[in-house]
Amino acid sequence: MAGDIRESDAPRPDPTESETQADPEPGGDPDDLVSVGAGEGALSEHTETPARESSRRRRADRAGLLIAGAALAACGGLVLYGVLDTGDAVDRPERRIPTAAVTYEVTGQGTADITYQARSETGQAVVVKAATLPWRKTVHVPLGKDPIVNIVLGEKGGQARCALAIRGTHVQSATATGTFGRATCSGTLARTAATRG
Repeated sequence: MAGDIRESDAPRPDPTESETQADPEPGGDPDDLVSVGAGEGALSEHTETPARESSRRRRADRAGLLIAGAALAACGGLVLYGVLDTGDAVDRPERRIPTAAVTYEVTGQGTADITYQARSETGQAVVVKAATLPWRKTVHVPLGKDPIVNIVLGEKGGQARCALAIRGTHVQSATATGTFGRATCSGTLARTAATRG
């Protein structure tokens, strides 16, 4: 097999004959590459210079530090918000609502269930079960809420009278009689206080 050429015997190109640049990596910087086959110390693959590689590492480190700093600041802000905002309404000033003095009175003998409007923005009534008569209560009702007192006699019946006064002035009275007798007294409070002149 004298005419056969072995791969090891095949002539190889001289490294100094071809002065070629390696193809840049996608997204890479062509300045970061060194020549392939260019004399002493030639490299056969893509390589970055140590200065460029160090620069890229510093940029990556800075980006990581910025992200970590932003996350830490966000966590710190949430912690401070939780510490400073306790959610207690005790620290907040109470909203002042103008009111008027209202006197409810129920006269008679025995007991009666009494329902009346007191200082409630929602309009919820106060209920007193089996109140001993005579009964009297002065409360402050928010302006714009109508004061009302309702009486219901018990199973034994009897007679009871309700009366309502706003700012000391009698407004209305009514009488309940008999078994489970009922009576209601009500008045009107304007939303604004009347001016005296």
